[in-house]
Amino acid sequence: MAPQTGPTKKETQPLAAFPRLFTWEEVRVHNGRGQGREQWLVINRKVYDVSEFSNRHPGGKRVIGHYAGQDATDAFVAFHNDKDLVKKYLKPLQIGELAPDQPSSEANKKESLLEDFRELRCDIEKKGLLKPDYTFFFLIFLHLLILDVSAWLVVWYFGISSVPFFAGVALFTIAQMSWFQHDLGHCSVFRKPKWNRLMQMVVINVMKGLPACWWNHLHNQHHAKPNCFRKDPDLNMHPLLFSLGKTLSMELGKKKKKFMPYNYQHRYFSSEYPPFLTGLWGPRPIMTTDLFLITFFNIRVSLMYIPLMGFNNFMVYLESTWFIWVSQMNHIPMDIDYDKNEDWKTTFFLGNPNLPTLFQTFQLPSIQSCSLFPTMPRHNYCKAAPLVKALCEKHGIEYKSKTLLTAFMDILNSLKDSGEHWLEAYLHG
Repeated sequence: MAPQTGPTKKETQPLAAFPRLFTWEEVRVHNGRGQGREQWLVINRKVYDVSEFSNRHPGGKRVIGHYAGQDATDAFVAFHNDKDLVKKYLKPLQIGELAPDQPSSEANKKESLLEDFRELRCDIEKKGLLKPDYTFFFLIFLHLLILDVSAWLVVWYFGISSVPFFAGVALFTIAQMSWFQHDLGHCSVFRKPKWNRLMQMVVINVMKGLPACWWNHLHNQHHAKPNCFRKDPDLNMHPLLFSLGKTLSMELGKKKKKFMPYNYQHRYFSSEYPPFLTGLWGPRPIMTTDLFLITFFNIRVSLMYIPLMGFNNFMVYLESTWFIWVSQMNHIPMDIDYDKNEDWKTTFFLGNPNLPTLFQTFQLPSIQSCSLFPTMPRHNYCKAAPLVKALCEKHGIEYKSKTLLTAFMDILNSLKDSGEHWLEAYLHG
């Protein structure tokens, strides 16, 4: 995706005829935390200084800053469809390249897995698995509209007694607007990013009542560094509400911190996580357009439901609860720790389960194929799954496959284990 503004004068200095050569160690120290807070990263052996550009990066300065001092090749390829366009903006940022004696990947990463994964991505592109089926997504959007209207019609025609009320709730819950806007946020519905962004604002702002730019800013960070504490915003509920992962839980216990009774967190997850998640996800960049459309959403909901139901807004809440449960099966049971700079593939292989094909396609974008190939349309997940599984088998990586119930239970079991690690460290650490 092209930045909204061009490079500054400093960034447009031409690269010397003989580019400067760097070692991985030199790149590593420019991680944004040292003197000058310079941010360098590597893409396909070329070294870029993104210190000033990061403030104008369309995906947000944090998502690019998370890779400062590291190799960002696979993340760059995964997030950007139009490589030729983006490379025009990369060129003036280049300050050199890796020296010939430097390996193409960092020492802690599996070079054979990197090579095989990149070959797999080329194969997936050749098979056309990154191209969207417009008919599929048109039917998805049409069914959302039908279910949204049907939910209101049931309550309007039959009244607010228990049966029609819960029937309306069920219709609204089935209409998974959160997942469709997720597809749009990943630019997997239309080939041009601007059409995805416009449609996403319609779905998440007008139909759901949440700001699109806020969601994109945070979700991009999650995909860039999944389950890395202080880099993945989905972990911001630690430690205020939950204690997550063995390492973080033991660290919290040894510090004698007790913001919540974490040893009971698997019991209060269902009641506290959904309503507090949005509040813990900040910071929240919200554009004027977002505010206008969210206001429109609230007016729409008020006009549709308040005359029929008073201020009862459980329909919106229940759909959000379902979204939380489905999305967290790929978050909480994963290995949660600080950023260890592991390679892009292993991070996702180790934590993302595979679920039944029909469920993947219609209710769950957050699976291995989505994580490894963010711009892949969800109707192609089932075609990519066997290819991903074969790669896992070749490199001795467990290809996790779960039923929906097992995946839900793993959320609670993981919370229970983390709570026990915290309690042990709190009492005896």
